[in-house]
Amino acid sequence: MTTLASARLVVVKVGSSLVADGAGAVDAAWLGALAADLGRLRQRGQQPLIVSSGAVALGRRALGLKRRSLTLPEKQAAAAAGQPLLMRAWQAALSPVGLTVAQVLMTPDDTEVRRRYLNARATLETLLELGVTPVVNENDTVATEEIRYGDNDRLAARVAQMVGADLLVLLSDVDGLYTTDPRRDPAARHIPLVAALTPEIEAMGGGAHVGSGGMATKLAAVRIAAAAGCSTLITLGRRAAPLLEAETGARATLFAAAATPAAAYKAWIAGSLAPQGALVVDEGAARALRAGKSLLCAGVTAVEGVFDKGDAVIVRDGAGREVGRGLSRYDAADALRILGLKSAAIEAALGYSAGPLIHADDLALAG
Repeated sequence: MTTLASARLVVVKVGSSLVADGAGAVDAAWLGALAADLGRLRQRGQQPLIVSSGAVALGRRALGLKRRSLTLPEKQAAAAAGQPLLMRAWQAALSPVGLTVAQVLMTPDDTEVRRRYLNARATLETLLELGVTPVVNENDTVATEEIRYGDNDRLAARVAQMVGADLLVLLSDVDGLYTTDPRRDPAARHIPLVAALTPEIEAMGGGAHVGSGGMATKLAAVRIAAAAGCSTLITLGRRAAPLLEAETGARATLFAAAATPAAAYKAWIAGSLAPQGALVVDEGAARALRAGKSLLCAGVTAVEGVFDKGDAVIVRDGAGREVGRGLSRYDAADALRILGLKSAAIEAALGYSAGPLIHADDLALAG
């Protein structure tokens, strides 16, 4: 079971009410305290990634939009004005603890459309490999009510799924899940650990309104994360050091994931995607794949079907036996052009190189 102390990659979701104070100004003191928390994770070898709301809240103050209810164009304008203020606030908070930040704005297409998903994942993975702390937010400047996540709990879960995070932390205005709404029922019991997201557990969160999305949306985020092998921690954000306090015994709820992110990802490849084509490999390549290696172009003898970059394909040996299923890093046309080539020759043939045809991380071996 993954905990805050044991997680390798931690996605931390921060809501508007934590970033901005009641007047719509940056709460620099709280952000500074959280930054120290995040810096502590980094110092012990963990990688934080932030999903942050707050652009609209900061932007509406900057633009003098005082009405409680804004029109969609006004919200988009506030987001445009507030996003640089939000990033400036994060940079000011994280720089003193040695963390470099990068802005990543996303819309639902970036997690639902396969090609855009792959591009977004590659960007986030590269930032993390470079030791940068991404700060992700929904692109509210262009998103409409019909095409948006609606709340950053779901966005955070999708990002955790995308990068293979071990733990998703939802900093909330309650300290976890209760049997009933604790603000209405004095007898409500706090639940510190949830082993599985059963219908009974989901019913407990159905009536508790928490923040903009409510506990029900947080449990929806938990379900998304769990399917990706990522555990989720819901804890009170309005603490001086919310991560440290949760780690040292402050009240919180941990939702355990049944599998690891890698296992869940490969199960998804093996069972959830319809193969769009096939790659036939020689015996040497088949042995290498079964030993955990990536599929190199040099070992491929045939390309079958029409598929795009990122599509699932079947990998078969020369006798027609299925070796596994994986996500191709090239479309079928380009795969044909580099068939049998050494890795060093790919860029000369295509004008670019995306590495092996299928990376080992994107391959699920046949049973």
